Amino acid sequence: MIRDWIDTAARDRGGAVYLAEARGERTLTYEGLLDAVVTWERRLDDAGLPPGAPVAVRAGDPFDYAVTLVALLGAGRVVVPLDPEAPPADVARVLDIARPLAVTEGSFGIRVLRKGRGPAAGAGIYLCTSGTTGTPKGILLRDQQLAHVAASVAFHHDISPNDRGYCSLPLFHVNAEVVGLLATLSAGAYLAVDRKFSRRGFWEMIEDARITWINAVPAIISILAMDPPSAAPAGIRFVRSASAPLPRAALEQFEAAFGIPVVETYGMTEAASMITANPVDGLRKPGSAGRPAGTEVRVVTVSEVGAVTPCAPSEIGRVQIRGAGVITSYASGGRPGVISPDGWLDTSDLGYLDPDGYLFLVGRSDDVINRGGEKIYPREIEELLLAQPGVRSAAVVGALDDVLGERPVAWVLPAEGWAPAVLEAALRDACAASLPRPKRPATFFVVDQMPLGPTGKIARRRLKDMAVSR
Repeated sequence: MIRDWIDTAARDRGGAVYLAEARGERTLTYEGLLDAVVTWERRLDDAGLPPGAPVAVRAGDPFDYAVTLVALLGAGRVVVPLDPEAPPADVARVLDIARPLAVTEGSFGIRVLRKGRGPAAGAGIYLCTSGTTGTPKGILLRDQQLAHVAASVAFHHDISPNDRGYCSLPLFHVNAEVVGLLATLSAGAYLAVDRKFSRRGFWEMIEDARITWINAVPAIISILAMDPPSAAPAGIRFVRSASAPLPRAALEQFEAAFGIPVVETYGMTEAASMITANPVDGLRKPGSAGRPAGTEVRVVTVSEVGAVTPCAPSEIGRVQIRGAGVITSYASGGRPGVISPDGWLDTSDLGYLDPDGYLFLVGRSDDVINRGGEKIYPREIEELLLAQPGVRSAAVVGALDDVLGERPVAWVLPAEGWAPAVLEAALRDACAASLPRPKRPATFFVVDQMPLGPTGKIARRRLKDMAVSR
């Protein structure tokens, strides 16, 4: 299906630009994309790598990375995206799980690692979870799954050939691959890719490129909200937020400063990215991940013997999903029982559906703090902390307690000019005024940086380990 999109776009929009360097001069037309596909097909056939063969990509330049990734999909191979900045041990771990037959080198170079056939009959993307929330898992997303979700993204965000997107998210992550590259391809639109987000010259670059939508994560939105320009560029329809929950304070601050809608979404690798989304034009509920978008969503309670009971509206339970974009099994390392015989995948996220069908997430099941039998959801505390002056970022995790089992502790990144002791005192006062005693953090760690994953998501497991070490 992805190859059909490329052929159609090359025929109907051959001279239109598909990809561009956000801060450079290089571009790739749809006709040029088809030429790259044909060249890769010839090189792969000559190397004895048949359709479905897994081929690793690790290019340091995002434009080259994007072109190679989409061209390999168009050539019917399984792409194994590698982090170009990952240490050798991390790269070796991914290679051990995915077992690619070859790795790309340069524009059209290829180095064969071993002979064999691939895990799929056609195109796909083989991704490996980081292992930050458990054992690393291999996830094979096939052509039809990728196409289904990419088309859903384009439909729900109303992306058309007239749109011009911007993406600085890592291309070895499912968000940039599906929401950025493939949704743009499905719509016959334009996408500018950037090496990484930088606040310096950002809005000037967005205006010069006539960008109409921005693919972002909460960290980027929070940074932009702190230092708005005198006038926001015209023509931006929306900013998309994904990868982690967006603090309500950051959303409200950004929209007040720019007048640009922020569209909150929810996704995961096992669903080929997007699961739910707020509408671009319609009722957007701050703090909500939106309504199902091409994927079925239910919230349930699961008994000790595995009996599943649907939750009532606004009742917190486990979020489960199924649909054309959702995997039905892990390629490797998946925990048995995560996917039910009838296709429901347990996301390990906790949340609730409101009466209008909007999904609200409250945290992951392994992030819930059990304080003497009382369940405490970190997001409620974090939202309060993030709304306070002087807080740039905050995360709440459970620390061991000899009496109660666990107690909440907070990690806080201060805004410039705030002394740690002053900020801690202010936060203790705010928590005392707004939270019952069990939910108030026992300890505040004011730090100069947060441990982050490649998409800007806070690494909670590392925070838990750090709390133990302190």
